[in-house]
Amino acid sequence: MEPKSKLAGPDRAAVLLMSLGEEAAAEVLKHMGPKEVQRIGTSMASLSNVSKSEVGEVLDDFVTTVEEQTALGMGSDDYIRNVLTSALGKDKADGVIDRILLGRNSKGLESLKWMDPRAVAEVIRLEHPQIIAIVLSYLDPDHAAAVLSFLPERAQPDVLMRIATLDGVQPSALQELDEILERQFAGNMNVKSSSVGGVKSAANILNFVDSSKEGLILDKVREVDEQLSQKIQDLMFVFANLAEIDDRGIQALLREVSTDSLVLALKGADDTLKEKIFKNMSKRAGEMLQDDLEAKGPVRLSEVEAAQKEILSIARRMAEEGEIVLGNKGAEQMV
Repeated sequence: MEPKSKLAGPDRAAVLLMSLGEEAAAEVLKHMGPKEVQRIGTSMASLSNVSKSEVGEVLDDFVTTVEEQTALGMGSDDYIRNVLTSALGKDKADGVIDRILLGRNSKGLESLKWMDPRAVAEVIRLEHPQIIAIVLSYLDPDHAAAVLSFLPERAQPDVLMRIATLDGVQPSALQELDEILERQFAGNMNVKSSSVGGVKSAANILNFVDSSKEGLILDKVREVDEQLSQKIQDLMFVFANLAEIDDRGIQALLREVSTDSLVLALKGADDTLKEKIFKNMSKRAGEMLQDDLEAKGPVRLSEVEAAQKEILSIARRMAEEGEIVLGNKGAEQMV
């Protein structure tokens, strides 16, 4: 029996789209979000030497999947809401449901997801912090973090606190947001009430903020509300939390991380995480890493933090793609 293709999800999607032809592929891409388009587009640009058997396998899988689909429940918002809530639990399903059911009526907000972070910041920077908080809550965490970094520094802690304490969106706030986006894009919107924001959302966004700014923002939040600051920090996935990933996940992560970044990152790591890393390397690789650590000497804290952020970013990407499971308190929000 011929071995199954090792093509990853985005690569398989790219093979399928490239097999469809330009017009059909374009029609499919129109229905995808910015992240999906970017991932599949990157795969389309980098694919090479795809065998005929791999193409055949992708097409066969697609045909099999399509043949198994039915129209049952199609178009029923209640059906979709009930199924997702049963499958994922209410907390985890709410964000997905908002994206699917409410997002389709929020064209103005959706358009922001395709914009450069600096451009989004320009659109919203002069608006009320509560409006900014609502907008950032709708964006993907990494995108929201980039937008947050382009906002005035004095406003960043206030916006993050508002995200953390956001418990649903009031009709008046949505109406104001509606008017902002209507002015900017001359579009009509019909945004429904949505359960965006919360402490998890704030923590997830802060995870993607540059280390130097992350500390300053949290310090400012702590000055105003120490309890809220602690709640946000408890839900953040920090470098030490990598020790909670299972062995298979650590091994997969190490294959994606450069040795230089790992050496720098481990200069600021605790013994528990170091032991976890060494345990999941071959004896020879572990000895070489230990030698590199000892030979590196003192390094700037900013360099260590930057390397740790880079590795955390890789871990989150792998978690989003289902390759690993992040094992901290905030894992449910990020996976």
